[in-house]
Amino acid sequence: MTAPNILLLCTDQQRYDALGAAGNPHISTPNLDRLAGDGARFTRCYTQSTVCAPSRASLMTGVYPRHHGLWANGVDLDPAQQLFTKVLADGGYDCALAGKFHLGSAFGGRIEPRLDDGFRIFRWAHDPYVRSPGNEYHHWLRRTHPELHEQAVVRRERSIDALPQEAHYSRWIAEETIEFLTETRDADRPFCMIANFFDPHHGFEAPSEFRALYDAGSLPAPVTTPDELATKPPVHTLESQRSYAGQMAGFAEHTAAQIQEIKAQYYAMVSLVDEEVGRVLDALEREGLAEETMVVFSSDHGEMLGDHQMLLKGPMMFDCSVRVPLLIRWPGHIAPGTVREELVDWLDLTRTLVSAAGSDGLVRAQGRDLMPLLSGQDWEDRDWILTEYRDSCWEYDPPVHCTMVRRADVKIVVHHGSPATARERTGELYDLEADPDELVNLWDLPEHRELRADMEGFLLDALVATEMRERPRLAPF
Repeated sequence: MTAPNILLLCTDQQRYDALGAAGNPHISTPNLDRLAGDGARFTRCYTQSTVCAPSRASLMTGVYPRHHGLWANGVDLDPAQQLFTKVLADGGYDCALAGKFHLGSAFGGRIEPRLDDGFRIFRWAHDPYVRSPGNEYHHWLRRTHPELHEQAVVRRERSIDALPQEAHYSRWIAEETIEFLTETRDADRPFCMIANFFDPHHGFEAPSEFRALYDAGSLPAPVTTPDELATKPPVHTLESQRSYAGQMAGFAEHTAAQIQEIKAQYYAMVSLVDEEVGRVLDALEREGLAEETMVVFSSDHGEMLGDHQMLLKGPMMFDCSVRVPLLIRWPGHIAPGTVREELVDWLDLTRTLVSAAGSDGLVRAQGRDLMPLLSGQDWEDRDWILTEYRDSCWEYDPPVHCTMVRRADVKIVVHHGSPATARERTGELYDLEADPDELVNLWDLPEHRELRADMEGFLLDALVATEMRERPRLAPF
């Protein structure tokens, strides 16, 4: 089998249902819907963390956060960690990146440390906002739209999120990707291009032509009940009052109309990405590369978007926060219109990409190759997934740590206390068949005590099952 080209398109903070192909009639994503129709769509893909850096490090290394060590935003990945793009480059791939990477701190204008990543082309910009000498988006904006650069970056008198499409960060990502496909790639080698969009990450604002696509008042209201937070762990009430451990405005500080406006802006950002993805896919077709390229679309985690009376992300393990879209198109290998409902981890994608490239070099990767599942071969459907949060976003006092396991249609989230306060441990338990919106927390209900004990034990088994035991045993002793 000839090694395919790989085009990985990744958004930031896009929840699984922000996609027309996922059955959302309120959002416009025609290009992503076409991509789903031409390949496979996974309906139940879960990321390994609810925040950017730990999740992205799991994708790049193929291991769970507690093993790669990038446990929180603002932490640098250990340079000794092996990245899948380095493995591909060593195997002959021409590798390139455009956009966000977030395997290191980029706070306050810091340039994220470069790793042994295998990228020949590295067009990095952590986000549209931070003024940094390493922000390639700002350099591009200054060259192509100098007046807008002066207004939005230098003087900050204009929102950079709402710049016209032709000057937007998402346009820059598409332009870099198209330039690679048409001009700068090494035509004698297969390529791996990673295009990391920043949308639909907050702040919630989009170019006016995309915002005009949506009537905020006609969009569904947040999924919640008036007394929902009374049965949830106390940290959820704190997040409802103030987001990001008190760093940003919370759900409770917004009116109902403002929450609907946030949703409309969020959907508009997704539609902007969709249009830019369409431009990239068209370029791939024009270059005659579509038939030999595996195209993947996904996101690093979700967004609360007002559901459960919360915004943004953090120690919240609801599906809207940790379940993401996953689309894979590979002509001749994946049947068009394939829909898979198995539970899969985001790091399964890592193993899939490396295996498709014909490599077994990422020896520590813990995920499973999804191609046997997509091609009808034998595949281990273990029917559970694991997500970790270790005070991974803005710091709490005391720190907040939680672990989530979904097994079949039951989800447990353990909010860990210190050993001294273990008897005060809080948590969440949901029957997703009876309560798909995760509104009824069964954790403290006496009639579900046996289920909770079973799931707590299973969570421990899942942690043991995902320990790193890659060193070979040489002899009995």
